[in-house]
Amino acid sequence: MSIWGKILGGAAGLAIAGPLGAIIGAVAGHAVDRYRANQAEEGGEDPTRSIAFTIGVIVLSAKMAKADGVVTRNEINAFKEVFRVPANETGNVAKVFNQARRDSAGFEPYANQLAGMFRENPVVLEELLNCLAYIAHADGALHPAESKFLHDVSAIFGLDRAAFERATSINLDPDEADPYQLLGVSRDAPIDEIKATYRTLVRENHPDRLMAQGVPEEFIEVANKKLAAINAAYETVQRERGFS
Repeated sequence: MSIWGKILGGAAGLAIAGPLGAIIGAVAGHAVDRYRANQAEEGGEDPTRSIAFTIGVIVLSAKMAKADGVVTRNEINAFKEVFRVPANETGNVAKVFNQARRDSAGFEPYANQLAGMFRENPVVLEELLNCLAYIAHADGALHPAESKFLHDVSAIFGLDRAAFERATSINLDPDEADPYQLLGVSRDAPIDEIKATYRTLVRENHPDRLMAQGVPEEFIEVANKKLAAINAAYETVQRERGFS
């Protein structure tokens, strides 16, 4: 069963009015309790982190859409297609999304909760920001309010400039993105440093590693796009600096 079927069937009727912890607490009724029991019998992992990531993407996407005042069809399609929402679950996702948009609370309580949950795994927070940036760029333009939203969320997540660039620049035309910023190295960085940084990024952004840290499989397509952008940036730097 997909992450949507495991979680959102029980989340559809949530009244999203508090921080993310309240949302998870409400979701962790019979549906999640039953899933945890099944996972325990099968030796699986506690799904709480995947639940937090999934609900976090939905809620923060809704808050970002609210920031620029309009939700475009491209943004909706990007969410459904990239995050592999099956047709029979789109209604549940829409209910959570729309409830989050109507919610009078700001995005900060949710972002702070996620920051606390994934403090030891900042690459997961970077991936969540990457998902938000992908949706923001879906209509072909980044609204100033969306850009500010992404910066503010990144700050709450405690991400450095390099992480922010990776999460947001991969959605640009390759000619627009600065490969050095995307890798998080200076233009005069020693070649050994560039190679070491690249190896670390590839290791940390491997799909299996991300899923082990709480990123649901349904979100890995976006993660793969980021990894491809990291590889492309490294190849550009290799050509410019003349090393292999």
